[in-house]
Amino acid sequence: MATEKTYQPIGVFDSGFGGLTVLKELVRELPQYDFLYLGDSARTPYGSRSFETVYEYTLECVNHLFDKGCHLIVLACNTASAKALRSIQQKDLPKIAPNKRVLGVIRPTTEIVGNYSKTKQVGVLGTAGTIHSNSYVVEIEKFFPDLNVYQQACPMFVPLIENNEFENEGADFFIKKYASELMQQQPNIDTIILGCTHYPLIMDKIKKQLPENVTLLSQGEIVAKSLKDYLHRHPEMEANCSKQSRLDFLTTDLPETFNKAATLFYGEEVKSEHLQV
Repeated sequence: MATEKTYQPIGVFDSGFGGLTVLKELVRELPQYDFLYLGDSARTPYGSRSFETVYEYTLECVNHLFDKGCHLIVLACNTASAKALRSIQQKDLPKIAPNKRVLGVIRPTTEIVGNYSKTKQVGVLGTAGTIHSNSYVVEIEKFFPDLNVYQQACPMFVPLIENNEFENEGADFFIKKYASELMQQQPNIDTIILGCTHYPLIMDKIKKQLPENVTLLSQGEIVAKSLKDYLHRHPEMEANCSKQSRLDFLTTDLPETFNKAATLFYGEEVKSEHLQV
């Protein structure tokens, strides 16, 4: 993929496919902008990897997106946002790209979650890596210190979704198991964050296992509105984002394999190119 001077897309990074649910909402909210999606599908999943490995992989992919012309990158991956974002923002960007920005998906959700909860009891469903990082607990505390946060790791969700097995009874078993384990921690939970970008694909199934009064928050729409607001507040960054409604996809794995799974997440046909890392 040739990098043109006028081509300065907004980069969207994910360990694999889940970030496509965020990309879909970004394109819907900001259709005039160019977007370049990079899925590190050769090294997915990130959820069970160490902080050091996730940081190393994420930084490598961020640098690739910078090389492709991106001035602004969204880490559309909760694990990367939890384990790598802060280090990249504080340690790396000042040295390698002081005029560029990398944003995550955790903060936009935690900034608004308290607006939905009446009981002040909030739940988070996520990968083991995201849950063990405690990022949601720390961030929610900053904005809504009166909220009580309960977390539930769901290690089987991503494999079931990525293998397109989420419609069967086996998936129903695990959805019921994790939803029940979360609600057993605090029956008065009335708001739950889907803390993984894969989970919108099973959102309706999760809802069926919860009391009717529980609100599920999916990140795509929230992140898209947050990015729109960010661009409005930072005209100097907005000026470095090209607007030709162009959409490109990169994968670190075989494009044919990526395209098949990516179409499931994005909802439309995806054609990617291979990126060597």
